Amino acid sequence: MSLNHAPHAEPADAPATFAAPTRAARRFAFELSLAMRHAGTRRVRVRGEWQGPAGAPVVVVAGGISAGRQVVGEPGSPGWWPAQVGPGRAIDTTRRRVLALDWLGADGSLDAPIDPADQADALAAVLDRLEVARLDAFVGASYGAMVGLQFAARHGARLRRLLAISGAHRPHPYASAWRALQRQVVALGRSEGNVSHALALARQWAMLSYRTPEEFARRFDAPAALEAGQVRTAAEDYLAHCGRRYAARWCSTAFLRLSESIDLQQVEPAAITVPTTVVAVAEDRLVPLSDLQALVEGLGGPARLRVLRSEFGHDAFLKEDAAVARLLRESLGDVA
Repeated sequence: MSLNHAPHAEPADAPATFAAPTRAARRFAFELSLAMRHAGTRRVRVRGEWQGPAGAPVVVVAGGISAGRQVVGEPGSPGWWPAQVGPGRAIDTTRRRVLALDWLGADGSLDAPIDPADQADALAAVLDRLEVARLDAFVGASYGAMVGLQFAARHGARLRRLLAISGAHRPHPYASAWRALQRQVVALGRSEGNVSHALALARQWAMLSYRTPEEFARRFDAPAALEAGQVRTAAEDYLAHCGRRYAARWCSTAFLRLSESIDLQQVEPAAITVPTTVVAVAEDRLVPLSDLQALVEGLGGPARLRVLRSEFGHDAFLKEDAAVARLLRESLGDVA
């Protein structure tokens, strides 16, 4: 697959231009010509942010489909992984340079099938533009782990090591069925003129797959209540809040295309030869432990499996701060 890199309204060899720093962060946006697996060659705009000292080892950090370039928190905007990334954190931005991108399609402007391999190739193109020859590490969780596996398979010479948390080489059929129903809900909302409500419902459905029955039993074990003659269960307010918050910041095209992208994931584990740590959560209903065991057994290079137990299931990487920090430090060689 070929990539032709062309900046926006600049000569092809122009250096990257950065927006004004936000604290220690630098943001950028590149236009690239990207040969996509299922959509032909497209002109795409890639937005990113990096933070940390120049010359430090570069670590890519990537999360789920709703995560973006802002990993580290700042006033008024918490970032999506502030517990793990920042000064003195497990991924220490005083010692490493952290690079994060918005996913292709996250702004809703790319209405075409997006393969996780396309995300990996876009990252490789960005590294060319930033003149980063090789990454010290790729740390990916959920969809980010899928893209990390793609990057390791397709651009392994540019990667020293991979940490893949709760993301596999293929989607599990049960998880694909969940996502297919969510997409049908959103498609119905679009046809009926109620997209916001449909997105909120799809997010509520997703929350049930991200978490576990054990967590719901602990938090919402109360009898159903009658309100205005209708039954309302204890978890409904929580789910409705999650849905409203998601629908307020996401568009339907972005949701549909990135949800589809998860189900397009296909990587041959033997093609990955870089040292890889795979983290599984025993209670994860979307990425079962058995799939990650098969991934580790099939990898073509040094591999190890770490297993967490958590009632937060697939969302454990966002909730089990101490355990995840230990795994990050271990994988990045920072264990005291």
